[in-house]
Amino acid sequence: MSTFNLVESSFDPKTAVYDAVVNAGDPWLHEIRKGQVFRILDLEGNQAVDTLFYSAQDPEERYSAADTVRAQGALYLTAGTRLMSTEGKVMLTITADTCGRHDTLGGACSCESNTVRYALDKRPMHSCRDSFLHALAHYDGGLGKRDITSNINFFMNVPVTPQGGLTFTDGVSAPGKYVEMRAEMDVLCLISNCPQLNNPCNAYNPTPIRVLIWDAPGQ
Repeated sequence: MSTFNLVESSFDPKTAVYDAVVNAGDPWLHEIRKGQVFRILDLEGNQAVDTLFYSAQDPEERYSAADTVRAQGALYLTAGTRLMSTEGKVMLTITADTCGRHDTLGGACSCESNTVRYALDKRPMHSCRDSFLHALAHYDGGLGKRDITSNINFFMNVPVTPQGGLTFTDGVSAPGKYVEMRAEMDVLCLISNCPQLNNPCNAYNPTPIRVLIWDAPGQ
């Protein structure tokens, strides 16, 4: 379950058709067309990038953590992983990964989880669930609170204990590490660049990320 599969990319950032920086705590919502390649780059290291994917044609079909774990026979995501939908279809394939392991079990922080895990006075703190909802409030595709389901935590280290519990520990990423995916259908990608200050998932210091998209050959 803990094997790291490190694969470098051949794509040059200079040829990307989209290139943007997402600040710590900010959301990002963007469509990625079938065949396009999408990279998330950890600029300063150990940043947690909470991510959801929806079918752009029918958002009722979306990323499924359970189907992805079952299809791979592995808990962690890495190069070669197929990200599966609730309809059993491949949404994206991880084609390059210099971090080597990503979490799909830990979920997104919220004001409620901040309160339960840490302290009552943490409730007003900004959270990934807030970021997701903020982005969807400005999206006219009809998505809302009920559409925030189990997400991927790219670059986040969430070991599973022998008893089956989850622990949040220091990240395994570093400045310049990235994960890259090829879209196997038109997808809508929703990111919360995690603002969490209370656990070591991002070294208690949320930092920016960079997102890039390349067209498929011939597009």
